[in-house]
Amino acid sequence: MDGPPEVERLGRAELGDGCGVHSPVMFDLNEFLEYFDRVRGRTRRVAACIPEDQLEWRPKTGAFSLGDLVRHIAVTERYMWAETVFNRPSRYLSHGPELAAGRTGVLDFLDALHQESMAMFRTLTPQALAGKCTTPEGSPITTWKWLRAMAEHEIHHRGQIYLLLNLLSVPTPPLYGLTSEQVRAKSQKVDSR
Repeated sequence: MDGPPEVERLGRAELGDGCGVHSPVMFDLNEFLEYFDRVRGRTRRVAACIPEDQLEWRPKTGAFSLGDLVRHIAVTERYMWAETVFNRPSRYLSHGPELAAGRTGVLDFLDALHQESMAMFRTLTPQALAGKCTTPEGSPITTWKWLRAMAEHEIHHRGQIYLLLNLLSVPTPPLYGLTSEQVRAKSQKVDSR
């Protein structure tokens, strides 16, 4: 099957839609990395709300603390995803306070590992993105799909940070600039006939 040169360079990441029409799924690395930077910005805004004296608070024994969650996001991005997309084994060993202590230290750690990871991700070639890498569990997955899972992983843990801060009655920023009350106030009433 012949296609545009950029598709041939990327390879056929996914073919077939079940209707006899075949089209490749395109993944634009730069677009994804811009999106992921925005995801990280929203995560960082809520992480910056963690009170210093609550950084290592956990809702129960054995649960992640707020600091653990932020460190976990940083460490998985750098030492799991940024390694496995290059077909290297995960180097994730810990998310504890021995890695970074204090709110400023934890936020600086998050920022530093994000910069390292993003620099590494920017070197991925179209062939590498269309190829396979191996998850820590040992499952092969298309590399661009594995990167996409990284954003989902972060969003999941960001939700946990929001929840824990809510349990502590700590004010947090609205995710996209408006609270639910503001959205309702700006919304048109729906005729329920």
